[in-house]
Amino acid sequence: ARLRRLDEQAQIIMVERGEYISFANCGLPYYIGGIITDRNRLLVTTAESMRSRYQIDVRPCTEARRIDPEKKDVELYDFAAQKTYMESYDELVLSPGATPIRPPIEGIDDPRIFTLRNIPDTDAIKHFVDEKKPKRALVVGGGYIGLEMAESLHHAGLQVTICEKLEQVMMPLDFEMAALVHRHMQVRNIEFYLNDGISKF
Repeated sequence: ARLRRLDEQAQIIMVERGEYISFANCGLPYYIGGIITDRNRLLVTTAESMRSRYQIDVRPCTEARRIDPEKKDVELYDFAAQKTYMESYDELVLSPGATPIRPPIEGIDDPRIFTLRNIPDTDAIKHFVDEKKPKRALVVGGGYIGLEMAESLHHAGLQVTICEKLEQVMMPLDFEMAALVHRHMQVRNIEFYLNDGISKF
């Protein structure tokens, strides 16, 4: 969108490996916990709206697999058509995002262990909660998403435990502020362990 504002004539192509190009990251836990009930509220913008509003060639379900900087080509794979093709460029912007950390811990491949990063992750967790109706949940990590996940699962009626390897949750806060969060979790009966990492599942 910023490139379009800078140049109304440029041909802009955006590829995205997944189906969704823009969603409310912080809303994902709240949909799982039933606080947000309409899944469509998670979608900030769609490929169709980007095409019509900004005249950007948006290609979801397309993966960039190889870059040839000398020829200024990118090898793309279209998952829907199951085909590989080349696309040329004058300027290339890389914004691949991040993936959740899955350390090589024994037992981490158990199907009951989830990561939360995108809409498919959200759908998988919500399906598990709705279908299996678990009673307890362990949230590993006391960052923003971990705390939002704990709050949402607690709202959904699960007994929640947080495990954080550092000395406090929400590491960007100073300890006095984090202590208020710790107290709030105690009042809400959310169990938490600090200075404690995971050795195996």
